[in-house]
Amino acid sequence: MALLLIGEPRDAEGWRREMEALVPGIDFRVWPEVGRAEDIAMVMTWKAPPGELRRYPNLGCICVLGHGVDHMLPGSELPDGVPVVRLVDESMTRQMSAYVLAAVLRHHRKMADYGRLQRARRWRELDVPDPAETRVGILGLGALGGDAARKLRALGFEVAGWSRTPKDIDGVETCAGRDALEPFLGGCDIVVCMLPLTPETRDILDAGAFRAMKKGAYLVNPARGHHVVEDDLLAALDSGQLSGACLDVFRAEPLPRGHPFWRHPKVTITPHAASLTLPRGAAPQVAENYRRVHDGRPLLNLVDRERGY
Repeated sequence: MALLLIGEPRDAEGWRREMEALVPGIDFRVWPEVGRAEDIAMVMTWKAPPGELRRYPNLGCICVLGHGVDHMLPGSELPDGVPVVRLVDESMTRQMSAYVLAAVLRHHRKMADYGRLQRARRWRELDVPDPAETRVGILGLGALGGDAARKLRALGFEVAGWSRTPKDIDGVETCAGRDALEPFLGGCDIVVCMLPLTPETRDILDAGAFRAMKKGAYLVNPARGHHVVEDDLLAALDSGQLSGACLDVFRAEPLPRGHPFWRHPKVTITPHAASLTLPRGAAPQVAENYRRVHDGRPLLNLVDRERGY
């Protein structure tokens, strides 16, 4: 019963080391050194080459090495009937919340403005509101969004959340459903997108959404690039409807060199680095699902292909 890693060559030895420590004697293989295809019982991958996952007749589980699975599902060549699981990992959650807090605090404390003043050698104090006077709205209250909401609340921000279905988080005002979206956006000073990418959430941040936001609101998106209609965001930034955006994800990645986001004075860019899959943090749940495949037990963090997460 072999475990095959596809497409993570830079982390291959780290994964091998962690998995061998957790499951002594495991038959761990790294693509393309597959050996007998019949031996492969579990595949771990971020994105396999087209058709690759159909090569393994005894495949019992596909583990996607990330929190989101949207890139694997639509029109995919996933073999029918093979369970797909994703990572729900404390390390990834901590990283994502740290990114969101950094982006929110950088904007809230006007650090970019202070940087411009420093470069101009100007000593000037800027007005900064109390966190309790700043409403941060989280789109998506799953494992990642919920954790970020709690941590922002602990810093004293007024925090609200919107989700597809109702959620309850202490100290966070929540709402759900499409009819509640525009009123929710209109009440927020900072909007953080933490949604999974599904047909319902694709292009959710478009011209209509930006018009619904407070004038001067700020956007943080570490979720997926296809949540944002980029031309509409540029128009909202240029008109002053939005004061700025911090973006970790884009419709085309790497971001093309000629893309206007690179030079836009109101946009901060990071290279899809908000939350990285680290073998040490993620290996225990991969190992547990490997054992469950072996024993025929229910899997952890099973993906609902219809919902998309």
